[in-house]
Amino acid sequence: MRLANKTAWITGGNAGIGLATARLFVAEGAKVLITGRNKATLEAAAKELGPSALAIVADATDIAANDAALKQAVAKFGKLDVVFANAGIAGPSPVGGTTLEAFENVIRTNLTSVFFTVQSALPHLNDNASIILNGSVISVLGIPGQSAYAAAKAGVRAMARSMASELSPRGIRINVVSPGAIRTAIWGPAVATPEAEKAFEKRIALSTPLGRLGEPDQVARTVLFLASDDASHVQAQELFVDGGATASPSGAPIYRG
Repeated sequence: MRLANKTAWITGGNAGIGLATARLFVAEGAKVLITGRNKATLEAAAKELGPSALAIVADATDIAANDAALKQAVAKFGKLDVVFANAGIAGPSPVGGTTLEAFENVIRTNLTSVFFTVQSALPHLNDNASIILNGSVISVLGIPGQSAYAAAKAGVRAMARSMASELSPRGIRINVVSPGAIRTAIWGPAVATPEAEKAFEKRIALSTPLGRLGEPDQVARTVLFLASDDASHVQAQELFVDGGATASPSGAPIYRG
């Protein structure tokens, strides 16, 4: 088991990519702290994950709540070996139609809280720990109406490199996993009904070289690689889990003859 005797913290670990990663970490031998905002989904996740998991309500933007959660987890499981700063929100920000409050909320949740997640974890991290930040293909694809989200995720990828420079003396690795279109609830209205979800999947399939929507488990397995000793010499890198959408967009079915 690749995470035997290791302890991990996953923000937003109660749904989507975070929960898929928590399942995989537990299966690979880790003790896992999951945090999130929704008490009901956290309790359901904790029940599913069993005694190797501790679920605590803590918004990623609430530094005090995260600090308190970490203290409980460290007291129960020991110091951290892995951090997956996964929590994030969607939020359109079209030019000419975005309030300051809406823009800053996206930045605060998707960028600022990521920095403070790492900062809060730092005193509780073992040397040679692994930190994984959740990025996004939107940081490079130029999607309309996504300025705030794109800026936040571009900030995450840049921030990871600076953090890696700072923390390398302790052997702490910091890398980024950047999902493409993955089957999660973050898409909101786009997948709200079976008909909408089918249309969404078809659109994504046409614009993705591998011709399909990604699954949370596919991202989770990439996070597992970065968390494990298999990636012990991987530092300050960004891995895209996007079916080729960023690196070879011209290979998508929509462009094929």
